[in-house]
Amino acid sequence: MYLAHFGMASLPFTLTPDTDFFYELTPHAEALEVLMAALNSGECLIKVVGEVGTGKTLLCRKVMKELDKSYVSLFLPNPYVSAHELRQAIASRLKIDLLQYNNPANLTSAIERRLALLHQHGKKLVLFIDEAQALPDETLEAIRLFTNIETEQHKLIQVVLFGQPELDVRLKQGRFRQFQQRVVFSYQLRSLSLAEAKLYIQYRLKIAGYQGEPLFDASTVKLIWRASRGIPRLLNILCHKALIVTYGQGGVTVADRAVKDAIADTENVSRLPRVPTWVLWLIPLVLFECYVIVAWLRGAS
Repeated sequence: MYLAHFGMASLPFTLTPDTDFFYELTPHAEALEVLMAALNSGECLIKVVGEVGTGKTLLCRKVMKELDKSYVSLFLPNPYVSAHELRQAIASRLKIDLLQYNNPANLTSAIERRLALLHQHGKKLVLFIDEAQALPDETLEAIRLFTNIETEQHKLIQVVLFGQPELDVRLKQGRFRQFQQRVVFSYQLRSLSLAEAKLYIQYRLKIAGYQGEPLFDASTVKLIWRASRGIPRLLNILCHKALIVTYGQGGVTVADRAVKDAIADTENVSRLPRVPTWVLWLIPLVLFECYVIVAWLRGAS
């Protein structure tokens, strides 16, 4: 790969949610602040919505890493779980012996007792669910019922949902009105501006160990930003491919041509507008006509 060529210690634009590469640009810093404030204030149901690739999973892992020891975290990356499978996952995290409980009601009671015991020791459970727009209806209802577990002053379980915009569409349906009323904090994660995209690219290169002259100039950054629409995942893909092309050509900085090749090789990006061939042929003809008219006017005068 291109690591040695550019003097890097690690790949700067991987798609894995590595918290070492978390950069507190405005949208992500605000989301992190909202999440930490909501969790620390004891809110039971929190929601973060963003388009595919805007950094929800990385944000989730960053929040989990920032929590102190008073929190017991459970992360569910796969939302395709039934209500009973959700209970089993929570019970396993709370170290409850599943073999002792052969029906959902008994298992739920055991979870409630263990949560109360956690509370007595100054701890509480936080459930993080990724791709929450795909949760089955029965599982959403089970989550709502879990948020009923409380003392007179405190909720004993907190839930953070990370989902695509389809999650908001689902929760607006009448059958989920009780669930939606429980969502006290919500944040809409947006894509990056051009200035933020430039800082984002520079930061990831720095964390990867790059110390040379800027690899991406203003022109290449703008091309990447336009094609990616400011979506971090697409930014990563295009930067990675542009570096591969540059390495293959023996270059030391990324040229516009390398970025255009990366764009042409990538799906789901915004393509650069192409001028039709007939327009290209028409341009010199128009210029010639203009020249003839100007010459004729000068001669007439």
